[in-house]
Amino acid sequence: MNDQHSSTADSVHDSFVETIAHIDRVRALLLDVVDKLRHRAYNHDMSKLEAPEKSAFDRLLALRLSTVSYGSDEYRACLKSEQPAIQHHYEHNSHHPEHYPDGIAGMSLLDLIEMVPDWKAAGERMKDGSLAASI
Repeated sequence: MNDQHSSTADSVHDSFVETIAHIDRVRALLLDVVDKLRHRAYNHDMSKLEAPEKSAFDRLLALRLSTVSYGSDEYRACLKSEQPAIQHHYEHNSHHPEHYPDGIAGMSLLDLIEMVPDWKAAGERMKDGSLAASI
């Protein structure tokens, strides 16, 4: 039997073409993820530059949010003072667990990937902030 898909032991199947097709497909899928992450990188938190968020973040910085300890009562009070804008931010940015009714469980892998550097960068701006504290 000469069929290349034969199940006989003396039949040889060259997997080269199928393997190259698989490699090309995985490459295309990975590049799609890269494109989506690039889009997120360029558009990250752009809602902070427009109303109602811009003025709220101006006020939060004037309150010296970066000088309070992350997670402290003072920190929570600062955020509470601008709750409508903070809520708007969460509603328009899916990389925040607060965007979803079920929090992190509702997030996509891309949301999670964007969230980690966001938390790291936010921690770098805070007194006593860190990625570990955010987690």
